[in-house]
Amino acid sequence: MQREREGGLGGVFTAVLTPLDEHLDPDHEAFVRHCLRLLDAGCHGVSVFGTTGEGNSFSVAEREEALEALVEGGVPGERLLPGTGSCSLTDAVRLCEKALGVGAGGVLVLPPFYYKDAGDEGLFRFFAELVERVGDERLRVYLYHIPQVSGVGLSLELMRRLHEAYPQTIVGTKDSEGRWERIERTCRELDGFEVFAGSEEFLLRTLRAGGVGCISASANLNSRLARRVYDLHEAGEDAEGAQRDLDALRKAMEGYPTIPALKALLHRATGEEEWTRLRPPLLPLGEREERELASGVPVEELL
Repeated sequence: MQREREGGLGGVFTAVLTPLDEHLDPDHEAFVRHCLRLLDAGCHGVSVFGTTGEGNSFSVAEREEALEALVEGGVPGERLLPGTGSCSLTDAVRLCEKALGVGAGGVLVLPPFYYKDAGDEGLFRFFAELVERVGDERLRVYLYHIPQVSGVGLSLELMRRLHEAYPQTIVGTKDSEGRWERIERTCRELDGFEVFAGSEEFLLRTLRAGGVGCISASANLNSRLARRVYDLHEAGEDAEGAQRDLDALRKAMEGYPTIPALKALLHRATGEEEWTRLRPPLLPLGEREERELASGVPVEELL
């Protein structure tokens, strides 16, 4: 069961890969199958169309259709945390409205990332306008901080200001910058803010610091291990060994581009051709790279 929290989410969420058909369009059937597999493996929820899901490579209409397909295929809406960010305010509003329409438990929103010098005031106005235009008390926004990819970061001061202005709507963050010091500071200084680490590497430390869990790309494969760390911590038991097991698997994947590597491993684990494809500009791993990667990752033991 998903951990009960007042007004929010918690636990192990997978940053879900998007399977593609031969035309490089989202394959809805494979998408549903994978999300249900992840939930069966113990994930508290699935975050679709984020960075790992190649979200910004797909149109608004493609993402809307896929969300509908997931819910129609049996994925509970309340366990969805879709990426709805866009440089276009109106597109972000439309995607948030669609997420609410399928009953999503929250939305993960990137800052508008084209204009790098907008500053905190410009970013505040974007998120404030988003909340006001959606105008729905069900909206739960998780701010997505991944400046090494987006080129635009979210300062703690900005997140505090947004949370204070919209305490029931802007409720948390996914921090994927990869700096423990920032995650810890966010947990300790932003009272009532729900902090997800962007990597399972920080899962146990985040929970101990008062955060709510992780949203991890690697959980496409290692969600059972991540869930074990979470459950041990929640039970007040020693989770250090389980965290070390989790870290060892992630280390085996270091040095490879994340999305192509994970898709290659999923293809080997499932035999499903939908995982061999990425939408350009991303490219699959070469055969040699894939063999080297697979030799160090026991995929058959994970799914």
